[in-house]
Amino acid sequence: MRAVRTGAGLVQGSVDDGCAVFLGIPYAAPPFGSLRLAAPAPVPAWAGVRSCDSYGPTAPQPHRQFTLVPEPVMDGDDCLNLNVFAPADAAGADLPVLVWIHGGGFTAGCNASPWYTGHRFARDGVVLVSINYRLGAEGFMAVEGAPLNRGLLDWLAALRWVQENIAAFGGDPAKVTIAGQSAGGIACAALLTCPAADGLFRSAVCMSGSRMAWPSVGGAQRIAELVAAELGVPASADALRSVEPARLVAAQDAAAAAAARERGSDSIRLAFGPVADDEHVPSAPYDVVRAGSRAAVPLMLGATAEEFNATFAAVPGGVDWARLERRLGRMGLSDPAAVAAAYRAAMPDAEPAQILGQAVTDSTFKAPAVKLADLWAGAGGAAYLYDFEWRSPVGNLGAVHCLDIPFAFDNLDASGVPEVAGAAPPQDLADAIHSAWVRFVTSGDPGWTRYDPATRPAMVFDETSKVVDDPWRLARTTFAS
Repeated sequence: MRAVRTGAGLVQGSVDDGCAVFLGIPYAAPPFGSLRLAAPAPVPAWAGVRSCDSYGPTAPQPHRQFTLVPEPVMDGDDCLNLNVFAPADAAGADLPVLVWIHGGGFTAGCNASPWYTGHRFARDGVVLVSINYRLGAEGFMAVEGAPLNRGLLDWLAALRWVQENIAAFGGDPAKVTIAGQSAGGIACAALLTCPAADGLFRSAVCMSGSRMAWPSVGGAQRIAELVAAELGVPASADALRSVEPARLVAAQDAAAAAAARERGSDSIRLAFGPVADDEHVPSAPYDVVRAGSRAAVPLMLGATAEEFNATFAAVPGGVDWARLERRLGRMGLSDPAAVAAAYRAAMPDAEPAQILGQAVTDSTFKAPAVKLADLWAGAGGAAYLYDFEWRSPVGNLGAVHCLDIPFAFDNLDASGVPEVAGAAPPQDLADAIHSAWVRFVTSGDPGWTRYDPATRPAMVFDETSKVVDDPWRLARTTFAS
């Protein structure tokens, strides 16, 4: 296949099943050495043709033994890289572009998962770009001598790369949609109100991550103090640059556990991620949404029905009704007994652990999605809400966190899917969800009823899918904020 010219030099990919695939293209310089804990720097130009036929290194992270999404960890300095999947004959086609930001709690994950391959998007006339970015302490720890929100600065650098280079791959820089799941969804939510992101995308998808509750710089500095204490060094960029990345990763895991003990809350809070710096991340993001300055951006957002429910089936010591009320109280609810009663009425056959899991799912994913959809539509924007309710037959996973990803990408045949979705997940459902994504990326409308705060319609995806008004009423009323 032909080589493609980027701003830094020529890249050579491969053709696979009618899809032009370019893997591991650097969009910024390796963030190590003198560039460690700094803003992303431009890619040094190269001579000749750069081979881009294998995935690039991943950001430093723990080598987890198991996660729902298969995401390999590959060592190497050149971790600020991206992949491009485009139709093989797309040159000059001006196709819509989908930029994918992976999840992983801002401490893990990568763009090399088989669940994220873009062959089916390319088949349907969409150019997919999947990015890596700095994670954990490297990307988000607030320390003296380093810019805040370095991971977010990486997202911006990748989006600028797309603006400058994607036309050479057949994409239209004026037709960019950002999308992400879990932490990737939260990343997209952050970019919605980021002044520096204006003009870098025209629509957005927040999957299982819509909350805009950004911690303060002070809270992020506390995490940095805990990390530094684990390492026995000062909490400064100069000191931390001398620490091997693997040691920093180990220290950040210990610091995150210590921070969770300090909080003593059952709310899910990430130790690392965007912080309110009032430059790239406003401290009052919902006020920015209310003002309507982003209303021209169509927004699709939603969650799975039972994101974290299965997790709470294994709570040490189990969960009885009394413990359920205590743990609901630790989530900040003023009347946990009344909430427990409301959930028991809505879920009459559920055990206490299942109700606790549903309450955490509702407070962390569903209520924030409804809030953002309310405000987006209230400001005059087009919002489209969805609820993924298809339940996996595997164990007690149900409609678990991440389950909707291979459906959205139409990658039910990818490795790792049977372990989560069973041997025969419904292809008809993948066809429906994937085609809705393609429509949204192409036109800004996925094909169902636009969100209205008066009726709160949402597309409920299941083996029989339909639009339902206010399907998350219990979550909305219980966790209104």
